Amino acid sequence: MILSDEGNLREEKIYRNELKYVCSDGELMQIKERIKPLCKLDPHVGKDGRYKIRSIYFDDKKNNCFYENENGTDPREKFRIRIYDGDFSTIFLECKGKENGMTYKEHSLITEEMCRNILRGKFLADGKNDKLLSKFFLQCRGRGLRPKVIVAYERTPFIYPAGNVRITLDRNIGGNIKVSDFFEGYLPARPVMPQGKHILEVKYDGFLPDFLYRIMNLGDLRQTAYSKYYYCRKFTM
Repeated sequence: MILSDEGNLREEKIYRNELKYVCSDGELMQIKERIKPLCKLDPHVGKDGRYKIRSIYFDDKKNNCFYENENGTDPREKFRIRIYDGDFSTIFLECKGKENGMTYKEHSLITEEMCRNILRGKFLADGKNDKLLSKFFLQCRGRGLRPKVIVAYERTPFIYPAGNVRITLDRNIGGNIKVSDFFEGYLPARPVMPQGKHILEVKYDGFLPDFLYRIMNLGDLRQTAYSKYYYCRKFTM
């Protein structure tokens, strides 16, 4: 069972560094082969060494989350609902934010019934026993947050304990504005990356071991502020 993108649930706000790079098929394969002897695969992956992520992102009537991404606003945050490998028995409501150049993520488990109600615009629960749910429902009512786009992709995740490093190789990124498709077994998605291009993400807490930085040749790659949500919305708005 996938517990979260980091493999567990945390109530406190944990700030992390996040580096992103656009890579070709060949570059991603090279990085994978270089880190395999040093980093372990996330224990939640399937037999093929990856899992599928499907998320619904929310925005308000003025599309403030979209434009904050476009303008690089700091601080900023956005809400999403996420599942792994099509498993609707474990659904997460998540708030991902950026503050002083660092990222953080908060999450709460929600039921499938609650998820379906949210997608229908029914916010019956007040979430008073859960701070994140309470904040989300308040913004749905006050700001008019509504589901805007589904973002889907395949992830190969590696972990290294020192520095709490997480290296993810994200392929086949696509978007779908028909949010009712979220519960379908097959999800058609419009590709948002050029053919043969993918995303490498490197996340860590206090430090990134120098040998990992060198072995991945990160100094030769061009760092980007790539947002899957932003591009899936940009190409489907």
